[in-house]
Amino acid sequence: MSHPGTLILIMAVAVLAPLLAHAVGRWIRVPLVIFEIVLGILIGPHLLDWAHEDQLIDSLSDLGLSMLIFLAGYEIEFAAVRGDTLRRAVWAWLVALVAGLALALAVTGADVSKSMVVGTALTSTALGTVLPLLRDSGVLHGRFGTVMLAFGAVGEFGPILAVSLLLSGRDIGRSSLLLIGFSLVTAAALFWAMRPRPPWFSQVIAKTLHSSGQFAVRFVMLLLVSMLALSHAFGLDILLGAFAAGLLTRLVLHGAAPDSSTEVLGKVEAMGFGFLVPLFYVVTGIEFDLAALLDGGRALLLLPVFLLLFLVVRGLPAYVLAPRDLGRTDRRALGLYASTCLPLVVAITTIGLDEKVLRTSEAAALVGAAMISVLVFPLLAQRSRAEVAGTRSPRESAVEEETW
Repeated sequence: MSHPGTLILIMAVAVLAPLLAHAVGRWIRVPLVIFEIVLGILIGPHLLDWAHEDQLIDSLSDLGLSMLIFLAGYEIEFAAVRGDTLRRAVWAWLVALVAGLALALAVTGADVSKSMVVGTALTSTALGTVLPLLRDSGVLHGRFGTVMLAFGAVGEFGPILAVSLLLSGRDIGRSSLLLIGFSLVTAAALFWAMRPRPPWFSQVIAKTLHSSGQFAVRFVMLLLVSMLALSHAFGLDILLGAFAAGLLTRLVLHGAAPDSSTEVLGKVEAMGFGFLVPLFYVVTGIEFDLAALLDGGRALLLLPVFLLLFLVVRGLPAYVLAPRDLGRTDRRALGLYASTCLPLVVAITTIGLDEKVLRTSEAAALVGAAMISVLVFPLLAQRSRAEVAGTRSPRESAVEEETW
């Protein structure tokens, strides 16, 4: 490792970030990811110049992003995300994709390659960032939480598919064939996951749950790396494999060990959110080109433009196509939550930079706008719903909960 102190600094920042979030939380609730990224920028080469990238750090960061997408895939509840709600979520994303590509063409001066990168990034939703906020506020398992889960799941999965098709460097026909092949293998794996597991499987999970064996956790990691390897073998983005692994893991655990699945997930989340995911966000801050954003006037002007486009491209279709039983306030909150993005924006802009399609200043403007979306949009959504909830009588709130 060329910079042995960088990993120590990153983990020190990972420890400091929740302390700062807790302290600031007395006055205003700021997502933890903001502190992780801002502190990463602070220790990075453009400010204090304490932390530097190397191969090990980059590999751990990629694994952290995969873990984040894996956990987002695990959150998908098939029993809840279906029917009319899912159809509306899919249509909202397809409208967003068309609008995103069209508006990106206008912003980039009809540069097709650049427009595909920017347009795809505009359609993403940070489900992994939004879900903890919904869970903490107690609405995840209500009607609004179910709708947000559907729109967020499509907002995660749709851009990953678009990346595999549009940004792979191959023609769309060949990419489509490879994607179909991957889908067939994944469908077979899902069919296998839904089959009853033999009795010994759940017995081994229960027996090793509190021992050094940790069979369930090791099995989950095997599923994750296998799906990552499968997507790589098909020449697709590994995020597609991570998302599919999350879906598979939920089916296997809930079918084989329903009583232990929550505890197993807790162990996997501890590994992810305790080490890999914060490492990804801190490294995102370290890699953030602050100088490119501040030095060029155009890049700084693009930042509010991209922030507005997140709302127009992703939020507006979600608002318009939301299920009819949602009121105007919940529709507005849904649009704001759906417009919240960051992880996939980072991944997509990284692809754009690697392919030399995006300039560093443009990538910084996109990531900067995504960071602001994580900071502002959920806060506005929560305040909007809280204000309306405060004006309802207890009887009205109870009736609405029953309706949900």
